[in-house]
Amino acid sequence: MSDSFSSYPPNLAVQDALVHRQAQAADHAVVPYTGDDLTRPRLGPANPFRDDGPNNNTVTLTSSSSSSLKRKNVLTGQAEETFISEHTFRAKHRALERAGAVGAGALQREGMSNCEQKMLHKRLRAEREGKGDATVADGEGAYVGPWARYKRERYEVFEEGEEELGSDEEYEVVEEEEEVVPSGTVVQAPAPSLARRREVEELGEETTSFQGRSEFDYLGRTYMHVPRDLDISLTKEVGSVANFIPKKTLFTWRYHDKPITALRLFPQSSHLGLSGSADGLVKIWDVYRGRELLRTFAGHNKAITDLSFNNEGTRFLSGGFDRKIRLWDTETGQCVNRFNCGKSPHVIKFNPSAEGGHEFLAGLSDNRILQYDSRAGNETVQEYDHHLGAINTIEFIDESRRFMSTSDDRSLRVWEYGIPVEIKTISEPDMFALTTSTQHPSGKYVLYQCSDNSIVAYSSGSDKFRQHRKKAWRGHNTAGSAIGLTCSPDGQFVASGDTGGSVCFWDFKTCKLYSKLTADNAGGIVSCVAWSEQETSKVFTAGAKGEIKMWD
Repeated sequence: MSDSFSSYPPNLAVQDALVHRQAQAADHAVVPYTGDDLTRPRLGPANPFRDDGPNNNTVTLTSSSSSSLKRKNVLTGQAEETFISEHTFRAKHRALERAGAVGAGALQREGMSNCEQKMLHKRLRAEREGKGDATVADGEGAYVGPWARYKRERYEVFEEGEEELGSDEEYEVVEEEEEVVPSGTVVQAPAPSLARRREVEELGEETTSFQGRSEFDYLGRTYMHVPRDLDISLTKEVGSVANFIPKKTLFTWRYHDKPITALRLFPQSSHLGLSGSADGLVKIWDVYRGRELLRTFAGHNKAITDLSFNNEGTRFLSGGFDRKIRLWDTETGQCVNRFNCGKSPHVIKFNPSAEGGHEFLAGLSDNRILQYDSRAGNETVQEYDHHLGAINTIEFIDESRRFMSTSDDRSLRVWEYGIPVEIKTISEPDMFALTTSTQHPSGKYVLYQCSDNSIVAYSSGSDKFRQHRKKAWRGHNTAGSAIGLTCSPDGQFVASGDTGGSVCFWDFKTCKLYSKLTADNAGGIVSCVAWSEQETSKVFTAGAKGEIKMWD
C-alpha cells in the first residue's frame, strides 16, 4: 500500500491528476432589471418624457436611457390633484353608500363574481317600491316607472291603553307625511279669514294722522301751499337752471322703521316729499320749513311697492303687496278710492296728460297691465296682457299717446294708449331684465336700470324705438335688486343707487362716472333716488336703512 502512494510525487497538481469535463454554456441570459425597466411598456409609442432622440418611435424592454420613463411623485407613479364639483362628489358618494358601507362600492364589486353582482343588484331593486300599473295615471298603484322611490320603514303604532311600554323601553314617534299640494292648486282660505277680509273691504281700515306742529298757518293755508318766502323760487320752469353734482349730506329724515321702498317729490315745486316703506305706511314730510313729518297714511297691511302723484299733486296712488291700490287725498289724508287688482301691483303711473290725468296704469305680478279711471269704481277700463312675466316699469311717451313697458320676460313693448295691442316688441337673446326706469327731460330717451349692472337708453321721441348701443352707464352694482335712477332736471346728469350703499352720478353725454358718494356706511341698498326739480344740486336718497338723506 505504501508502495502505491510512493509512486506519485508529493507536489503533483490537481488538474494533472483529474480529468475535467468541458463546462456547459448557459442556456439563458441574465439581465439585471431595475424599477424603471419593470414599469416600462412592452411595446408602444415613444414615451414623451424620455429623451432618446427623434427616431425613438417604440419602447422595448432592452432599451436603456439615463432619463426617467415617466414623472413620478409617488412610488407607483404620478399622483395629480383634480377638482370636481360638489354635485358630482355628492352623487358619487351616495352611489357608494347605496352599494353598502364605505368600501363596499365599486372596489368591492371588482372581486365579485357575476352571480354575486346579480344578487347585489337584486337586493338593491328589492329596496325600491314597484313601478305601478301603466294603465293607472294617478292615485294608488299609479305608474311611476324608474322614478319609484325607496321603501320607507314603517312603525307599528299602538293606541292609548292598548299596550303599555315598559320603563326601559323607548317610545317610537311616528311623523305623518304632510300632504303635498300640486302646483297651481287654488287653496281656499279659512272661513274666519274670509269673513274678516270681507269686513275690512266693506268698512275699510284706512287711517291718517297729522303729526306736524300746525295744520294751518296764520292765513289758513295748509302744507299744500308752495312757500314763496324762501331764497329761491319754487315756481319757475323746470330745467331752467343748470344742475350740479352734490358733495355732502345736508339733512337726514328718520321717520321710518323699515326699509323705504318708494320715494317721490311733489310735482313742479318739490317742497314736499312722499315716502313708503316695508311696514305699509306712507308719510309726507316738509323739505324746507322745519323739515318735519307732516302726515302719515295707514291702510296697507304689507310693504309699499310704488307711489305716484297726479299732475297737480292733490292726490296720489299707493300700491302694496296686499294686492290693493289706494287713491289718497294729499291734503286731508282721506282715502278717496280703492282698487282691488287681485295681484300685487309692481308699478303704478298716472297719465301725465291734461285730458287723461284722472286715469292711471298698474303693472301687476301676473303679467298684466290694467288701466283704471280714478273717478269710477273698482272697474278696469282696459287690459294689456301680452307680457310673459311680472311687469317692472311703465313710461308714458309721445305726449301720453303711447307708453313703454318692461317685464321679467326680458322684453320691452311699446303700446298705443287705450289699445291692447303692442306696436313694437324688443326682445333680444342678449337682453337682461329692465327693472326700473326714468324718462330724460328732453323726452327723446327712456333710461332703464339693467340687471347686468348697467343703465341703458332707448329712444322714445320717434317711431324708431331702439337701444342706443353707444350709451351705457356702468360702475355700480344693481344685480338682483330693483335700484331706482333719475335724471337731473336739465338732463345733464344721471343718478342711481347701488346695492353697496352708494349713490352714483354720471355725465349723460359722455357716460363718464363723475362721483360715487357713500349714502349708507353699513353697506345697505340705496333703492330710491330723486332730484329736486327747482334747485341746482339737491338730491334725495333712501334705502334699506329706513333713512332719507338730502344731498347738496
